[in-house]
Amino acid sequence: MLLTSVLLGALALPAWSLVEYSDAERETIVELVQQLQERHYAKLDYDDELSSQHLDNYIDSLDSGKMFFLASDIAEFEQYRTVMDDEIREGNLDAGFAIFNRFHQRLQDRLEQTVNTLPDAVAAMDFEIDETISLDIENRQWAKDKAELDDRWRKQLKNQVLSLRLADKPEDEIVPTLEKRYKRQLKSVKQYNNQDVFQIYANALTELYDPHTNYLSPRSTENFNINMSLSLEGIGAVLQMEDEYTKVSSLVAKGPADKQGELHPADRIVAVGQGEEGPLEDVVGWRLDEVVELIRGPKDTVVRLEVIPAKSKSTDERKVITIVRNKVKLEEQSAQKKILELPSGDETVKVGVIDIPAFYIDFDAMRRGEKDYKSTTRDVKKLLEELQEEGVDGIVIDLRNNGGGSLQEANELTGLFIEYGPTVQIRHSSRRVWRDGKRLKSPYYDGPLVVLVNRLSASASEIFAGAMQDYQRAIIVGDRSFGKGTVQTLIPLTEGQLKITESKFYRISGESTQHRGVLPDIEFPSMYDTEEIGESSLDHALSWDNISPIRHSNYGDLAPFLPAIQSQFQERSGHNPDFIYLEDQVALAQQTREIKELPLKESARIALRDSQEAKALSIENKRRKAVGEELLTSLERDDEESGEENEQAGIDGDEADAEAREEEEADDVLLEEAGYVLIDALLLKRQGLALAQDKKAAN
Repeated sequence: MLLTSVLLGALALPAWSLVEYSDAERETIVELVQQLQERHYAKLDYDDELSSQHLDNYIDSLDSGKMFFLASDIAEFEQYRTVMDDEIREGNLDAGFAIFNRFHQRLQDRLEQTVNTLPDAVAAMDFEIDETISLDIENRQWAKDKAELDDRWRKQLKNQVLSLRLADKPEDEIVPTLEKRYKRQLKSVKQYNNQDVFQIYANALTELYDPHTNYLSPRSTENFNINMSLSLEGIGAVLQMEDEYTKVSSLVAKGPADKQGELHPADRIVAVGQGEEGPLEDVVGWRLDEVVELIRGPKDTVVRLEVIPAKSKSTDERKVITIVRNKVKLEEQSAQKKILELPSGDETVKVGVIDIPAFYIDFDAMRRGEKDYKSTTRDVKKLLEELQEEGVDGIVIDLRNNGGGSLQEANELTGLFIEYGPTVQIRHSSRRVWRDGKRLKSPYYDGPLVVLVNRLSASASEIFAGAMQDYQRAIIVGDRSFGKGTVQTLIPLTEGQLKITESKFYRISGESTQHRGVLPDIEFPSMYDTEEIGESSLDHALSWDNISPIRHSNYGDLAPFLPAIQSQFQERSGHNPDFIYLEDQVALAQQTREIKELPLKESARIALRDSQEAKALSIENKRRKAVGEELLTSLERDDEESGEENEQAGIDGDEADAEAREEEEADDVLLEEAGYVLIDALLLKRQGLALAQDKKAAN
C-alpha cells in the first residue's frame, strides 16, 4: 500500500484515523467486477473509460456538494483516473481508500471546527446583508483554497439558521439544534469502518451500470430485510438518502402513510418524534438505518415526521405529519370498485371504476392449494362481473400510484381483457428473449376500457398498461408512467451481496418500458416533478430501446378515434376549474424549480416566501371564484379555521381527515375526466358503427 502511504503522508494523518481494507474485500471486489462484466444487462467492460467515470462518481458520492475537497485534492486524485480498473482486477483498493481517508480527514476537521465555533458564528450573523446562496450545485467549481471553502460553509450555516428561524424555531433553540446535529454527524463519521468505505467505493462503480445495481455490505445485507419490513410494517414508506437528508422514495399502497395522505414521494424527513407529544429529534445528516430505526415501532403507536415538502425549493417550509404505525394487510391492498354516474347530454352514463393499488398474490395460500387464495386477477374478475351486473357502460382501471408487484398477476390481469396472446417480452443479458402471456383462448371483458396511470405507476403496472395500449384494447390516460423496465437478482459474494440487473422488459410492440415508461394516449397534468421522480430522474438509468415486435391482434382499432377524443378532452378541460387549478399548480411548481439561488437577507427571504404563498393563494381563489365558493384571505388561516370549525362541531382530527379524504375522492377530477374520455370513446364508436350501417344500407 505504498501509494496510499505517499498520498496520506503529506496530511500527517494520525494512524488511528486511517481506514484500511481487508483480504476478504480484495476477493470481493474481484468477484464483483467479474459478475458485472459477465451478467449485467448493459454488457459494459470495466476499462479505462469506465475507470475514469468511476473516479468521478466516487468523488461525487463522497462530496457531491463540493464542500470538503479542495481543487488541489482533485488534481492529486487524477493519478488514479485510468488505473483503477487494472488495480481492482488484482484486488488492489488503494485508490479508493486513499481518497476516502483524505475525505475523512477533511470531514472530521470541518465538523470539529463547526461545532467549536458554532455559538460565535451564529451570534455574528447579519441577516440584513444582501447576499445569496447558490442552489446550482452541478455547476459549482471546486474551491481554490480553504478561505473559499470557509465562505461556502459560512453561507451554508447561515442558510440553516435562517431556515430554522423562518420555520419558527425559538432563537434560544437554534444553536443547540445545530450543535446536536453536527455532533451527531461527527460521531457517525468517527465510526466509519472498512465495510462502509468498501460499499461506497463499490457502489460508485455498480451505479455506472444502472441505478438498480448495488453492492450490499454484510451490515447492509442484514439491514436489507429490516428496511424492506419498514415498507410493510411501520408507516409503509420506502426511504433513501439524498445528500444529508432522508428522502421518501415511494409509499406502499394502502399503508399507514398512504392512507394518512400527507406524506408524499420526494418529501425530505428532517425530524422524528415519538407519540403525540414526544420531542422532535433532528435527523439531518443521520445514517439511513438510524432514521429507519426511529421511524419503525410497534403497531398502533404514533410517530411524527417533520418534513420539507417536495414542492418546497428551500428548507424554510416545514410540516409535521402524524402517522399511526401499522402493518400493511393484503386485504387492504385489494382491488376496489365504485360507480361514477356522469351526465352526458340528456342521459347519465354509468362508468365502473376498479382501483388496483398493487399487483398482489398470496403465494403461500396458492402453494398450499387453497381454492380461494387472494390475487389481483381473482379480485378484479369478481368486480368486473359485479359491475356488469350493475349495468355499467364501461370500465376505468385506476393504476395511479401502483408501484407494481407480481409479474404473474400483470399477465393474468391482461388475460381478463383479451382472448389470448402474449403480454410481455423479457430479454436476458444473454440476449435470449422469452415471452409470457395468456396461452389459451377464454372469455374476456370486451366492453369500453380506459386505463388511468400516473408517474408512480411502475413495473407490473406498466406491463399491463403497455399491453392494453398495444392491443388497442384500452385508451391510456394520465401522466407518463415511472419507466422501470428492468429485473434484478441477488448474487452472494465472499463478503456481502450484489444486486444486479440481468433482464429487461419489452412490450409486445417491441418497445421497452424502461426509462420512457408508458406514454398516455390522452395526457393529463402531472403533479410530479420528472426531475425528482421516475426512472429518467436517476443517474445512469438504462436507456429506452426496442426489439422485434410480436404479431398480435388489434381489438379496438382506437387510433382513428384518438384525435377527436383529444380535441374533446382539451375543450372540456379548458373550461373545467379543477383542471385549470391543476395546470396552474404544475406551472407554479415549474417556476419554483427554476429558482437557482436563495437570498440570505431575511427580509428578502420572507418576501420570496410570501410571494410563493401569494401565488398559491391566487391559484386557489381562482378556482373558488370559478365554482362560486367563498374566497380566502390566507391559506394558513383557512387551515386554522377548518380546525376550529371541526372542534366546534365535535369532530375529532381523525374523523375530519377521513371526511376530507372522502371529499377528495368524490371530487377526483382526474378520475372523473378518465370517465369522460371513456364516454367520448363510447359515443364516437357508436357514431362510427351507425355511419357504417348507414353506408352499408345505402349500398
